[in-house]
Order: sequence, then structure tokens, then C-alpha cells
Amino acid sequence: MKIINATAAPPPGGHYSHAVESNGLVFVSGVLPGKPAEGEVDHFERQVRATLKHCLAILTEAGCSFDHVVQTTAYIVGVANWPEFNRIYKEILGEHRPARAVVPVPELHHGFLVEIQLVAEKPVR
Repeated sequence: MKIINATAAPPPGGHYSHAVESNGLVFVSGVLPGKPAEGEVDHFERQVRATLKHCLAILTEAGCSFDHVVQTTAYIVGVANWPEFNRIYKEILGEHRPARAVVPVPELHHGFLVEIQLVAEKPVR
């Protein structure tokens, strides 16, 4: 088992690693968007894009990309945000369609609106 922490993503906020690699799979912990940059409007789209950016940083540290993702679980506050999540997710992942679950929840830690967890297959080199 290999522990993965990416310097290009916010540090874990608890007793966990960004990801763990085991038996050719990379398990990415739940990723939150982090606080907006000064002057940046904090809305659902910004949070989804920031979260996916952090996910990509973690995947990259593990030697993967979004094309290697085999499963995604997204927790979103409010079912009304589902169509917007789907639109942004499709834009960023393109034609790649891993297995996915979107779970509407009443709230997330720190008042964030999205949290994403991934499983990726390590590319064969």
C-alpha cells in the first residue's frame, strides 16, 4: 500500500491521506473545494470546478488522470444542483464515463456544497 499526498491540493483536514494506492488501484479520499480565492464568488459551479481540480492534482501525483477513473461518488447539497453538477462533470471528463453515483445530502462539512471521491486504475507502464 502506498500513501499519496499532493502538494497541489489542499492538505487533508483530518486523519487521512489524499489517496492510497493498492493492487493497481488508486482510492482518492473525499475531496472538498476549499475556500475561494480573494474576490472570487463562491457558488456551486466554482466549488465543483475547484473540487475536480484538486481531484486531478491528486490523480496526477498518483500517476493517473481522469481517463483512469473507474468510479466516482459525488455528494452534493441539494438535488436541485444535480443538473449543474452533471453539466460540469461532463465538460471536464469529456467522453470518459466511469461508473458514478451522485448522492444528494442536506449538508457537508464547513458548509461546502460538493465532495467528490474517486477510484482510478493505475496505468500500466
